[in-house]
Amino acid sequence: MGWWQINADTLARTRFVLSPLAETFAAVKLLHAGTAAHPGERAWLDAHLPAYKRRLSGDPVTALLIRSGLGRNWIADFLTPTPRGEAGFEEEVARVREASAADARAHLTVSLAGPLPAALHRDDLPERAADLLTHVWTEAVRPYWDRRRRVLEADVVARTARLSQGGWAAALNALRPGTRWLGDNRLQVNLHEYPPREISGAELVFVPITPQRHGWVSWEEPDRYAVVYPCSGVLANTGPEAVPESLGALLGPARAGVLVLLDSPMSTTQLVALTGQGLGSVGRHLKVLLDARLVRRGRAGRSVLYSRTPAGEVLVKAQRE
Repeated sequence: MGWWQINADTLARTRFVLSPLAETFAAVKLLHAGTAAHPGERAWLDAHLPAYKRRLSGDPVTALLIRSGLGRNWIADFLTPTPRGEAGFEEEVARVREASAADARAHLTVSLAGPLPAALHRDDLPERAADLLTHVWTEAVRPYWDRRRRVLEADVVARTARLSQGGWAAALNALRPGTRWLGDNRLQVNLHEYPPREISGAELVFVPITPQRHGWVSWEEPDRYAVVYPCSGVLANTGPEAVPESLGALLGPARAGVLVLLDSPMSTTQLVALTGQGLGSVGRHLKVLLDARLVRRGRAGRSVLYSRTPAGEVLVKAQRE
């Protein structure tokens, strides 16, 4: 297993950040794999995979570059620069474009675990990678970014609530498969047999993405490290859930949709992300549902979470049958 040695001061400064580039690279991984984790991903692949394939079929060098960079056990480092706090896509992708050709070739050799194909012995690899990432961002990620950003923000709310309830060990153990707190200042970051790294004193960030394939780690030694992880499946997988017609007639479709979503406790931020309704609208629906004793409210650290009461459960279950 791969693990990092981390002291208490570094862990105390650790934070969650959003990265449009990480989201875009995760989308490239999903397009490359072509397999979906849930119906929402399947619909997105159906909409964007054909154009992605056409682009790469017309650019065999870039196609080979991406295949080589997405190694079985390692991703070419220049494709995944470590996020430096909140930044726009253009600022982030510029770091890919500005990578040196020599570094790109060296990183691809590592991801391939073998010699570099002759077609990749060239100096425009960073530019080609940046162009492809920009294309995927423009065509397949940016049109959905507002909702994806809300989903990612909701995931951070849920993670920080877990952190306040159970500490860093509970938050890290639930982050993604292969990530857990080992004790003795050791953070396991994946299941690969890599040498441990001492990162005490560095900046550590956790970066959620919506595609539900495995995440990755990245670093800029010795100052900055990142763990990129798929956000909570209940968030990423949930589109506008079908509301029973009779329940919609009783409560109104929007309010009924909020009640249906509360199979598990959620914050107002999460409900806004999932429903696409405004914060004020969700708040009004929750007040009505609270007054009707169909939902209850509880606090987890600084987060307020809502869940269905037994009466709410009976009502939703009866309308689903």
